[in-house]
Amino acid sequence: MSDNLRLHGFNNLTSSLSFNIYDICYAKTEEQRESYIDYIDELYNAERLTQILKDVTNIIGAHVLNISRQDYEPHGASVTVLIAEHELDETDPEQIEPGPGPLPETVVAHLDKSHVTVHSYPESHPDNGISTFRLDIDVSTCGHISPLKVLNYLIHSFDSDIVTVDYRVRGFTRDVDGKKLFIDHDITSIQDYLAEDTKHAYQMIDVNVYQENMFHTKMLLKNFELDNYLFGTSQKDISFEEARDIESRLRKEMLEIFYSRNLD
Repeated sequence: MSDNLRLHGFNNLTSSLSFNIYDICYAKTEEQRESYIDYIDELYNAERLTQILKDVTNIIGAHVLNISRQDYEPHGASVTVLIAEHELDETDPEQIEPGPGPLPETVVAHLDKSHVTVHSYPESHPDNGISTFRLDIDVSTCGHISPLKVLNYLIHSFDSDIVTVDYRVRGFTRDVDGKKLFIDHDITSIQDYLAEDTKHAYQMIDVNVYQENMFHTKMLLKNFELDNYLFGTSQKDISFEEARDIESRLRKEMLEIFYSRNLD
């Protein structure tokens, strides 16, 4: 928030960040598919996801009030954290201005009661050998700091083939003269909050509705090495023709998720 912006009372704006990642792999046999899902369940169990949300809470300068978590049968996990503000005299301006957040470290911020949640969704289909894993994280805050500051940490916490990010500021607050303010910080794109290494690693497109304070960014990993997508085997163990077919399937899957539509 700029120095010349003075509010009447508490900042009543709500900033909401929805962060979604997709991990894609090829698992040819039923045994390999089951092993992949088991691997994902172990890697992203409720205990690890809880630690990730605790780190997110530290980054946005809050403290934990309550944690609810669950590992599901047969697959998946969810964690919800209720967070509350720190009692601070002022906000660090670096946490308001556009730019990547820490990776990670505790930062100074001012928050009202809010929450962060995470849900995991492993998925596979027996027909084409493609298995996917989706992770959804939502961060909702009130006060001065933008939850966009957690993006740098989240992107570096996961090996993500596709990332979709939605950011929206809702409600209004008032300045000392009674004028309504529907957003309290300048933003042109979610990309302003991404680190340079992330910008170089991903192809990105924006869909922004500025008059509604709604921002959307899609990210597709540029680098494609087939061995990174094969589960239970490697490229040297398959023929050139099979490798080409698998790569075609994987790229089609990634593009369909990235563009949110089925491709011929």
